[in-house]
Amino acid sequence: MIKVLFVCTGNICRSPTADGVFRKIVDQAGLSNEIGIDSCGLSAYHVGELPDPRSREMAESRGYDLNDIRSRKIKPSDYIQFDYILAMDDGHLRDMRRQAPSEHQHRIELFLDYHPEMAGQSVPDPYYGGSNGFVRVFDMIEETSNNLLSHIRKQHGL
Repeated sequence: MIKVLFVCTGNICRSPTADGVFRKIVDQAGLSNEIGIDSCGLSAYHVGELPDPRSREMAESRGYDLNDIRSRKIKPSDYIQFDYILAMDDGHLRDMRRQAPSEHQHRIELFLDYHPEMAGQSVPDPYYGGSNGFVRVFDMIEETSNNLLSHIRKQHGL
């Protein structure tokens, strides 16, 4: 099984959104038995909590369900167990590269590197902004997730 982990700060906005969106895309492609998906945060501020209500509302309006996702903090074993460890922003990327064993550095990437026009950029944190921030984040995540799945299918012959 190919395992994908989405990582943001507190695991209540960006990474659970990517988790829920990618999970549905993978389900629709009939690849749920081939690709495992999870999300986490670098901090423990929200451990055990549901995603932010604004993320859940936006998800619902677009046909996604984030209600089975609970915030968790990244664990050292995640760097070993996951094939793709995708940072939502460049700060997360730097932090994870400092934490991960050298032999697993290649698994850590910036999520938007899979976006056709936004490689090297960060998904903005919508937490402190208005609803337009959540719309923009969902648009980025949906497009990037489709490209990520195409990449995984090609790389792993799925």
